Amino acid sequence: MPDVFTQAKRSAVMARIRSRGNKATELALRKLFRCHGITGWRRQREVRGPKSEVRRFRVRPDFVFPKLKVAVFVDGCFWHACPLHATKPRNHAAFWRKKLSANRARDRRVNLALRASGWRVLRVWEHELARKREARLVRRLRLALG
Repeated sequence: MPDVFTQAKRSAVMARIRSRGNKATELALRKLFRCHGITGWRRQREVRGPKSEVRRFRVRPDFVFPKLKVAVFVDGCFWHACPLHATKPRNHAAFWRKKLSANRARDRRVNLALRASGWRVLRVWEHELARKREARLVRRLRLALG
C-alpha cells in the first residue's frame, strides 16, 4: 500500500518520534541485578565529562554505578551490529549500512570519552541476557564492579 504522505512529510513525522530506550533489555538486566544482589546502580543517570575539557560530553548510559565509576550499556543486536546476530536489511541496504556503522562509531567515541574521564565501560549484548548465558554475564559484571 502506498504511503499517504509525501516523502518529505513522512520524514518530518518520523523525525518527531523520540526514542525511549531499550526498555525490555534494560528491565531484563535490572532483574538480573536484583536476583544476584548487585546494588549501587542507577538507571539512565547522565554522565558528564570534566569541566576542563574544551568540548564537554554528556552521555546517558543504561546503568551507572556512580561510586565505582562504572557505566553499563545494553546494546541491541540489530542496532549496534552484533557480530553474531546482526541482520542486514535488504531494502535500503546503503542507508542501513551507513546507519549501523555510524552507531558503532558513536559507541566507540562514547567508550573513549568515558575511559578518558576515568570511567570503566561495560557493554552487554542483548543476547547475553538469555538465561543460558546468565552465569557468564554475572561473572563479567562482578569482575567489572570489583
